[in-house]
Amino acid sequence: MKMSAAQAQQEKKATINEKLNDFIQKNRVKLIAGLSAILIILAGIVIFTTVREKIQTGALAKVDAFTQRYYDLRMYISEDDHDDDSKQADINALLEDLSEFAAKNSGFAAARAYSISAEIYAGQKKWEDAEKAWLASADKAAKAYLAPVSVFNAAVAAEEQGNSQQAIDLYARALNYGDNFPAAARAQFSVGRLEEGRNNRSAALEAYRSLVSKWPNDPVWTNLAQSRIVVLAD
Repeated sequence: MKMSAAQAQQEKKATINEKLNDFIQKNRVKLIAGLSAILIILAGIVIFTTVREKIQTGALAKVDAFTQRYYDLRMYISEDDHDDDSKQADINALLEDLSEFAAKNSGFAAARAYSISAEIYAGQKKWEDAEKAWLASADKAAKAYLAPVSVFNAAVAAEEQGNSQQAIDLYARALNYGDNFPAAARAQFSVGRLEEGRNNRSAALEAYRSLVSKWPNDPVWTNLAQSRIVVLAD
């Protein structure tokens, strides 16, 4: 008797199920071991993510504490103010703690620690140390908003040391962050200003014209650049 299409389909399914059951029975140990391995991996990922989040949360809490210590000591940081030796000792202790913390951590927490150190060095007019700390902050910050700000501040520190070429290079590096850097127009103007100070008229004009072209609606730096173009183009 010829089977109908429906009967043939049911028999096919039954055969497949029998083969599948047979396969599972013969390989149940391997399958269970494989499933266990997957579960262990998934559990490991969950544990790692949880631990990492806790570590990051703890690190950021420590950064907040460092920030508060910095604010409490900020008025004593100027190199001209050494009247309170205990406060200077507190500043040095804060710098040591920040250095140790930054060396043991990564990401934004470490970047912020380096930036606090840089702010202290800048307040003390230790510009070489400030530049190094700002660059370390930029490296740790990766693509976070703090990175271009740190590079820009490193450029300012280089400029304070009289290193115009280093400052120009760092301002240009800050510009590479594009839309992530809201002070880009100011950095571009700084390049033109430094080139003008070095009597590199053509380079200064190029920098100013680039500013006008890229940020035509900036209310401050574009207007200043246009005024310098008028002066230099005569």
